[in-house]
Amino acid sequence: MSSIALPHDAKAGPTKPEVRAVLQSKLALEEDDHFAEVGSCTGAVTIDAARTAGRVTALERKADRLETTEKNLAANAESTRADVELRNAEAPDGLPDDADALFLGGSRNFEAVLDHAVETGVDRIVMNVSRLEVAGAAAEAFRERDLLEEVVQFQVSHGYELAGATSFDADNPVYMLVGSAAEGSADRGEPR
Repeated sequence: MSSIALPHDAKAGPTKPEVRAVLQSKLALEEDDHFAEVGSCTGAVTIDAARTAGRVTALERKADRLETTEKNLAANAESTRADVELRNAEAPDGLPDDADALFLGGSRNFEAVLDHAVETGVDRIVMNVSRLEVAGAAAEAFRERDLLEEVVQFQVSHGYELAGATSFDADNPVYMLVGSAAEGSADRGEPR
């Protein structure tokens, strides 16, 4: 995964590169996919998706953060291929009805967003969560809608020099919920 430029700050951290790498593997975007994102913030996930998918719809409820997404997207224009539409909206309002893949980068209204995903048959759904209590509620919501395929918890540490040796500085853990609302996805067995 090539790096992206994020010269503009949204006062909220971007999804870390290592987390985006796992996210992209779970989304498995293809060039004819329509990718929808809830909570674009800095635009890091939007930019990654725009490098692969044919269409991207990114929602952000805060106008200043959407402006940051727009500026960072422009800074990466040479490496993106998708038609990108940025919407200042609070999900589920503003979500497209024809998305193939959906990423929830924020937990606000996530149950209503999942309901929309079920109603529209989104094939691939991924939600990242950093708070334990929200992770539990999200897992329950995925199960109640028969969406849950997998829950992955991971934590990344970066090495730094300390007294001539290497020590590690840990990022917060991330809980990644992966699912599908596509026809026939209910027969996939127990989540891992």
